[in-house]
Amino acid sequence: MRLTLSHFTLLFFIVFSLPLHAEKIVEDAVPGSVTTPLRVMLVPTDGGTESGTKADFEPIFNAVSKTSGLHFELRVGQSYAAVAEGMVAGLVDIAFVGPTLYLTIAKRGAAEPLAVAVLNGESVYYAGFFANPKNSITSLDDLRGKSMAFGDVNSSSSFTIQIGMLLSAGIDPVHDLNKVMLTGSHANSLNALAQGHVEFAAASFNSYQKALDNDVLTQDEVVPVARSLPIPYPPFIMSPSLPNEVKNLLRDSFDRVHENKEITPEMIRGFGGIIVDRYSSKITHETFASVQDMLDLVTPIVKGDLLKKSANN
Repeated sequence: MRLTLSHFTLLFFIVFSLPLHAEKIVEDAVPGSVTTPLRVMLVPTDGGTESGTKADFEPIFNAVSKTSGLHFELRVGQSYAAVAEGMVAGLVDIAFVGPTLYLTIAKRGAAEPLAVAVLNGESVYYAGFFANPKNSITSLDDLRGKSMAFGDVNSSSSFTIQIGMLLSAGIDPVHDLNKVMLTGSHANSLNALAQGHVEFAAASFNSYQKALDNDVLTQDEVVPVARSLPIPYPPFIMSPSLPNEVKNLLRDSFDRVHENKEITPEMIRGFGGIIVDRYSSKITHETFASVQDMLDLVTPIVKGDLLKKSANN
């Protein structure tokens, strides 16, 4: 057992009786203490590299730690599936995932929403189709007979949304695309396009912008040619097995971290390391209903057939 009822009482009193900027003291054995940090696992959004993905999210966890006294241990999963299995096995307390992966984990009873980033009053982002500047499309129908790279099959904005858009447009990606690559990440798909391995790539606009900002890609190599409707922003999720007092403290801390004058705006970052306005815990399972609609189209049969097609390339 990680804590007792008396630990909860002490934790609640300490957290909510001190000013926001004060350094909190969290008792040993309580999740979030120095000896028992909250275990965070991040999906590999930056091509699977530890350094790139950690650099995106360390600022916000440092900020929450500074203002709440909670302690975190950040790791990057080797794949989207690894993050899911970590949550299901009870080895991960908090994760950053795409909406598709959240829905998959929640279906197995191992996740509930924690918080999402807010930028310009919204918690949305966009999936895109990208191409070499020499190629353009007037409709998704122009992708017939072409080659395309996708990310991870558990990714919303590098797989689920684009596959759903194709199916909704009457295009069967298994039969109508000439070649399919499953690269494992947004960055890998954009790189496959830039290197000429495919004619189109699926990725989020956040990942594309980060690649431009870091001079990994240029607009002479890759440009967006189609954009999705708004997608619910990738959430931080948490294990339902965490004590309610810890869950409430986490939600409150994410909600208020931007109000602390000791926290600089540069610390409030989201997907792709983009600076956001704040975080909000006002999300529910229903927030991701639109992604569930797309996920219903992308059946296990569709995923399996795409995996086979990719393996045969």
